[in-house]
Amino acid sequence: MGMGTSTFVIRWVNLLTMLLAVAVIIFGVWMSTHNDGCRMSLTFPVLALGGFIFLISIIGFLGACKRSVALLWIYLVVLLIVLIAILVFTVLAFIVTNNGSGHTNPGLRYKEYKLNDYSSWFLKQLNNTDNWKRLKSCLVKSEQCRKLSKKYKTIKQLKSAELTPIEAGCCRPPSECGYPAVNGSYYDLSFHSISSNKDCKLYKNLRTVKCYNCDSCKAGVAQYMKTEWRLVAMFNVVLFLVLSMVYFVGCCARRNAASYRSKA
Repeated sequence: MGMGTSTFVIRWVNLLTMLLAVAVIIFGVWMSTHNDGCRMSLTFPVLALGGFIFLISIIGFLGACKRSVALLWIYLVVLLIVLIAILVFTVLAFIVTNNGSGHTNPGLRYKEYKLNDYSSWFLKQLNNTDNWKRLKSCLVKSEQCRKLSKKYKTIKQLKSAELTPIEAGCCRPPSECGYPAVNGSYYDLSFHSISSNKDCKLYKNLRTVKCYNCDSCKAGVAQYMKTEWRLVAMFNVVLFLVLSMVYFVGCCARRNAASYRSKA
C-alpha cells in the first residue's frame, strides 16, 4: 500500500473513531446522570472505554499526520493488545454461553429455565450472595412482575404470552408447583404442592419477594446474560475483523513513515 494511501486511511479512520469515542463518553455521562442505581456499575466502564478509544485514536491520527514512526509504533502495539483482548474475551464468551436453554411445558408458550443447565461460571456469579443481592434489588426496582397483570388481562393471555426469561423465572412459581394463577402476578398458594422443587416454597405473592430468591429466577437472569453475551461476542467478531484491517493499514503507514524519515 502506498505512503499516501495508508496515511490517508489511518488519518480518517482515527478521526472517525475519535468522534465515536466522544459519543461514547457523552453516553457515559448521560448514564451517570440518569441512572436508577442498577446501571451505575456500567458508567465507569463506558467512560473508560470512551477515553481509551479517544486516546488511541489521537495517537494514530497524529502518527499518520506527522509520519511519526514512534507514535505509529505505540499505536500498533496498543492496537495489537486490543486485538488480543477482544479475541480472548470473544472465545471465553462463546465457551461460557455454550450451555443452557429453555424447557417447554404443555399449554405454555414461554419457556422455563433451570440453573444447573448453565456453565459453572454463571453458577458461581449468580450464587454469590453479594452479587445476587444487588441483582435482586435491581429486579425489584424494575417492577417487571407487577406489570404482568396489566399486560395480560386473562390467564389465557398469560399462558399464550412469550414471557422473557426473567419474567418466566422471577415473576411466577415454576409450573411443576401447580399453583393456580389468579392473574398475571398473583397465584393461589393455598394449593398444596407435591413438588420437591424448593422454589415452590420460596415463591410469595409479595411484590418484593415473588420468586426473586428462586433458582428459576437466577436461571432466567443467566439466560438473559447468555443472550446479551452472545450478541456482544458476535459484535466482537466483526470488530476484530475491522480492527485487523486497520492494523494492517497501520503497519503499512509505519513502514512508509520509516522510509520517508530515512529519505529525509
